Amino acid sequence: MRCSEVEFVDSVFSLKRLPEADLPEVAFAGRSNVGKSSLMNRLLNRKALVKVSAKPGKTQSLNFFRVDKRCYFVDLPGYGFAKVDKKVQDAWQALISGYLEARATLRCVVVIVDLRHEPKELDRMLIDWLRAKGIFHLLVYTKMDKLSRNEQAKQARLLDAGFGVAAGDRLLFSAKTGEGREALLERLDDLLM
Repeated sequence: MRCSEVEFVDSVFSLKRLPEADLPEVAFAGRSNVGKSSLMNRLLNRKALVKVSAKPGKTQSLNFFRVDKRCYFVDLPGYGFAKVDKKVQDAWQALISGYLEARATLRCVVVIVDLRHEPKELDRMLIDWLRAKGIFHLLVYTKMDKLSRNEQAKQARLLDAGFGVAAGDRLLFSAKTGEGREALLERLDDLLM
C-alpha cells in the first residue's frame, strides 16, 4: 500500500448516509486522545488530513478517506471521554456499533492503545465485543517513542496479557518517528487482498 493518493470523502453522522460500499474498509478505533488521528496522518503520510485536537471528543462522526482508490480508512469517534453528554455518547455508540456490525466491506478494525498505560477496561470491552461479533481486529500500541526499548517490551507484555493476545497479534507504533508504519501498512495490505 503506497498511500500516495488520499482524499477525504465524507463525515457521516447517520448510518443512512454511509458511502456506497464499493471498496474494502479499515476502521480506526481508540480511546479519546490516544493518538488515533496522529497515527492515521503518519500512516497516510499527511500532516493534517485527519484532524488532530488536544480536546478529547473532537471526532464526532465516521470520517471516510479513500486511499489509492483501493480502500477506505474510517476514523471512528474516540470512546471513553466522560465530559461528553450521555445522550451524545449513546448516539456515538449506536453509530459506531451499527457501522461495525453491518458493514459488509469492513475488513479490519485497528484498535489503538497507548503503550504507556496498563490495559483499560473500555479497551478490553471493545476487544471482547469485536471477538464476540467475529469482527477482525488488529491491536496497535502507540506512543512507543515515549518509552525506552526495555519499557516498551515490558509494557507490551503487560498489555498482551491483559488483552489475551500474542506478540504477533499486535504492532508497536510511533506517530512521532514513524516506527511501525511499514509493518502496519504491510498487515493492512495483506488484509485488503
